[in-house]
Amino acid sequence: MKVLIIEDERHNAKRLKTILTEIDPEIRVVAILEGINESISWFREQTEPDLIFTDVRLTDGLCFDIFSKVRPNCPIIFTSAFDEYALRAFKVNSIDYLLKPVKKVELEKSIHKFKTNKQAPNLTQVLDDVAAILKQQQKNYRTRFLVPNRDSFYTVRIEEIAYFYTEYRTTRAVMNHKQHHIIPFTMEELEEQLDPEVFFRISRQYLINYKSISHIHNYFNGKLHIVLKPEPSEKIIISRDKSRVFKQWLDR
Repeated sequence: MKVLIIEDERHNAKRLKTILTEIDPEIRVVAILEGINESISWFREQTEPDLIFTDVRLTDGLCFDIFSKVRPNCPIIFTSAFDEYALRAFKVNSIDYLLKPVKKVELEKSIHKFKTNKQAPNLTQVLDDVAAILKQQQKNYRTRFLVPNRDSFYTVRIEEIAYFYTEYRTTRAVMNHKQHHIIPFTMEELEEQLDPEVFFRISRQYLINYKSISHIHNYFNGKLHIVLKPEPSEKIIISRDKSRVFKQWLDR
């Protein structure tokens, strides 16, 4: 069975590939793609796989931007850190939906569903329905966090946050006035909850508010050096591929 993975987080793609081969050694991952344009080009040049796994939100947009250009005839399994309501909505026809981090037992169920379902899905209708559901969900972005403080709680407004960063599996929000707060969400979950017009995932470790950008400098080989305020303890360098998407995001 030939499987295509569309995932912009390499560690997630690698983990998914490993679990798939553990479930069934006959599964062959034909490609791992990271973005919309790359995926569109792949579909136009390569033979269609038997099954597609795709993250809903990619660095350069939603996966539905791919399927608005190309319409594969094979089933699609979505992966994302979306909420339970969307999970129920996505489980239609032979298309499945897996919450991140993907669990082996849930992945096994999806593979079994794919192998036993003989009815071909109406992908055009299903993709349109799912895209509409997602867009409706995305209208309600998070506006604040409830943060514990010893024996009490207080709220932190989104507009007060300069950026998020993760270290040792702990996510922290850095405020405009330099204060830090531990936030009980992964970077993937935050990406789903925050307005993509305001926040951008510049690396695995950093998710930034565009208002926190102090300077942008050219770096070696097409990379960018981003200076944030408040300034983090480490130098932030964006890869060449991510730099292109980042500049497109800023230039709106």
